[in-house]
Amino acid sequence: MFTVIGLMLTGMLLGYLLRKRNLSKVHKVITVLIWVLLFILGIEVGGNEQIIKGLHTIGLEAVILTTGGTLGSVIAAWVLWRALYRRKGGEA
Repeated sequence: MFTVIGLMLTGMLLGYLLRKRNLSKVHKVITVLIWVLLFILGIEVGGNEQIIKGLHTIGLEAVILTTGGTLGSVIAAWVLWRALYRRKGGEA
């Protein structure tokens, strides 16, 4: 845990110190590394027999969580929008 926090703080410090430099290629490197990490994660998941056997259950839970999270966010945003719009004296 301390390693992760230390790496994040080190990255923040380097970002602060290098903020005036042109770091346009960093975005491309990060994108490639993310794709490589996702590929390796796929290899690990595909090699785990328990995950493959329970994929239908995991998939159903993921759909339920995704749907619930999305609907909750939409409803909360709609309620907030109505509350802020009424405060300004307009009609929603």
